[in-house]
Amino acid sequence: MNKTLVLVNLTGLIIGISYGLHGPILPVFAKNIIGASYSELGFIGLANFIPYMFIPIFVGILLDKFNNGYILAIGASINSVSVYLLSIAQTVPEIMGFRVMTGIAHAFFWPPCQSIIANESNEKTRVRNISWFTMFFVMGFMIGPLLGTVFLEGLDITYRILFQITAFILASAIIVSLLISRKSVTKYHEKFSFLSIKEMKRFPEVIILLIFCTSSFGIILSIYPAFLNDSGMSDTDILLLYFAFGISRVISLALVGKFSKRTSQTLIAATIAVSIGLLISAVSDSIIMFAVALVLMGFGFSIFFPLTLEIILSKTSKTISGKIIGAYETVFGIGWVIGPTLGGPIAQSFGNQSPYIVFFIIGIAITILAIIHRNKLEPKKIQNI
Repeated sequence: MNKTLVLVNLTGLIIGISYGLHGPILPVFAKNIIGASYSELGFIGLANFIPYMFIPIFVGILLDKFNNGYILAIGASINSVSVYLLSIAQTVPEIMGFRVMTGIAHAFFWPPCQSIIANESNEKTRVRNISWFTMFFVMGFMIGPLLGTVFLEGLDITYRILFQITAFILASAIIVSLLISRKSVTKYHEKFSFLSIKEMKRFPEVIILLIFCTSSFGIILSIYPAFLNDSGMSDTDILLLYFAFGISRVISLALVGKFSKRTSQTLIAATIAVSIGLLISAVSDSIIMFAVALVLMGFGFSIFFPLTLEIILSKTSKTISGKIIGAYETVFGIGWVIGPTLGGPIAQSFGNQSPYIVFFIIGIAITILAIIHRNKLEPKKIQNI
């Protein structure tokens, strides 16, 4: 693994730790300290994810024109500021405003990392390298909740101080990003154009699976911690559950290379795992059952990303990889917006468990669709064997 990839993986680890440190606690903070309802938690999630519907498109265009390391540094800077501002938030609209900043920052973090990895990889190593980067991010997301447990229970600090600590951890990613900028050179300088984004229209089956996956993921990130809290889970229980979630994701990503040999079957299995995890969540009443649900969903969410991205990258020109990655991440943003937008009001109107039942039913329908169109869920290199 070359030095650039090592630095990108280190960046993913740092960002992952910061997300894991404050992400699972933010909905609990908003509900218990600020007084947010489930609908408002959905709006907070919406505020975080809605920039990801639009910003990645522009970032994708920038990736083919400018040094990706500088773009990554911008994302780390915005992210650090946005999380620090959470420590002074007093109202739901303030939290929403700061989460909009976080959403913008994420669009300047994830696509540049993917683009750097794609440019530093060949067709044989691309899935592995993207999986490794995602695994480092998830390892950070797994370590973060453990650190949060130490801070909240061991050192007895407040939520607001936790957000400040997170911001300082994020700031260290700026330094690593600038180091990447010295080693990462943009290879293509395409004209400023949105035309290549139309390439995504060639992958409707992949888009449908991604929207279901990211919608469900959006619910797990935005309202699920508050649901766990209302189900009798303490702050420590919630952080430990997300640690188990992280372990599942890391193990799954470590095995992506083997799973990629049967891409369509693996994506179908991932859809089933997410659906069953959602159903178990709706009927669970113990930490063990919630852990089982999160482990299943951890497998599904982790497998989706590298395999679906490889399907798309294997069938498009490398000269427009930045734009394609931006368009791909925009699909993520659409799903992340749909999840909290639907999940919060559904929970508020029909009960805490209802979003998970609704998305379980949708998941079964998506699984059937994936089975019918499984031949289109394979990367080009496998189809040519």
